[in-house]
Amino acid sequence: MSLTRTLTLLISTTVLVIAALAALWSYVESNHELEELFDAELAQSSRIVQGLVRHLVETQSPEQLTYTLTETLQLPQGAELEGDYDEILPDGAGHKYEKKLAFEVWSADGLPLLDTLIAEDETPLQPGYSWAESAGFRWRTFTLKDPETGFWIRTGQREDIRQELSQELAVGNVIPLLLALPLLAFAISFTIRLGFRPLLRLENPVRDMAPQNIHPLDDRHAPHEVRGLVQAVNGLLQRLDEALDREKRFSADVAHELRTPLAALRLNLEKACESHPAAFTDLLEAVDRMVHLVEQMLLLSRVDAGIHFDEAYRNLSAIVAQSIADVAPLALQKSIEPVLNDSAGKAFIHCHEALISTLMRSLLANAIQYSPPGTTVETHLESSGEGFRISVCDQGPGIPTEEHERALGRFSRLDQRVGSGAGLGLAIAKRIAELHGGELTLLARNDNQTGLCVNIWLPATQPKIPPQGT
Repeated sequence: MSLTRTLTLLISTTVLVIAALAALWSYVESNHELEELFDAELAQSSRIVQGLVRHLVETQSPEQLTYTLTETLQLPQGAELEGDYDEILPDGAGHKYEKKLAFEVWSADGLPLLDTLIAEDETPLQPGYSWAESAGFRWRTFTLKDPETGFWIRTGQREDIRQELSQELAVGNVIPLLLALPLLAFAISFTIRLGFRPLLRLENPVRDMAPQNIHPLDDRHAPHEVRGLVQAVNGLLQRLDEALDREKRFSADVAHELRTPLAALRLNLEKACESHPAAFTDLLEAVDRMVHLVEQMLLLSRVDAGIHFDEAYRNLSAIVAQSIADVAPLALQKSIEPVLNDSAGKAFIHCHEALISTLMRSLLANAIQYSPPGTTVETHLESSGEGFRISVCDQGPGIPTEEHERALGRFSRLDQRVGSGAGLGLAIAKRIAELHGGELTLLARNDNQTGLCVNIWLPATQPKIPPQGT
């Protein structure tokens, strides 16, 4: 899992858990505060009724007092109170929660003057808060006894309406948070990606870096937290570049220093062969292989060092034809016929001519070396996509498909008994093709004959046409 996705998931989960805990705490705290508020309203309502009873009891008989209280504190009636209306009823009819409030008044001798609650329990009245059951609902009640008149007054409120208000308040606090969570997760992901952008800018230079082009990373815009890591990587890159340079210089110096003594040794062996050919022929062939190896090592070191293209364009058809002509003596020596099939027409490419010639001669010499006498080495040049494809096919033993990748490695000789190469020819050719933006692949022949086809694809370029009058 990516670091961005991990951080987004962890932060979003943490925010979700904290939001859930905050919502739960808000619900519990809001419910507690509402319960206190509702209880306070019950007590306040009871004291208002207490004041009304004190005022009326001095001037009205018990029957008149019952009538007055019933008319004043009777619960509102009407079907609209049971409908699905807003809290405030239309036309000023009142509030739908009015029916959830009830009042009861008893005289000092226990005579009920007002009983809208009609509690089902018959327990003796006790001052303070309590619970009662009536009409299938549970009611929260507050009871007080007026010390002046001796009247009992009880105010009740249905429990379901209290819970409904508490839940609506809690849901009202939680829903905006739930709606904001997707936006919050998107903002977290965007912010994390924005924060990682400086690290992503360090990725491209590392991806484009090659052993021939190692350079330090620019740490000026790197985040402070990874600046030390970037500096450590730069130190590693510098040491790696120095090690590669030492290796290249060592290989080039060794190969260069071996050329002169090997040349002198070969001259001496040639002279010795004139008088004792049977004794020194094998030794002369061994020295030739060593000279070939040294030449290939020198060429490989120059290719690894990179090349610089000028603004010249070359005709690939001419280079291929000249390369075949160069190896013609070798083919004639083995009675092998080189064949060229050129259907590319004007095959201009932007290239290093000497290296492309080396590539072609290496592949042709390799094909001639492994082909039996009397066969042909076919070279096909054709247009392919936005470039040109060269195929060099021999009629030798070929290479198994599963060994193609290994055959392209350096110093890779699949069969030591065949040929006298050092295992560098295909590796050098592949490297030259890559330096020109192309690729080299190995294929088996598709005409039911044994042999190997080496395919090289090189991108095409058009020569610049100088402006008229220049």
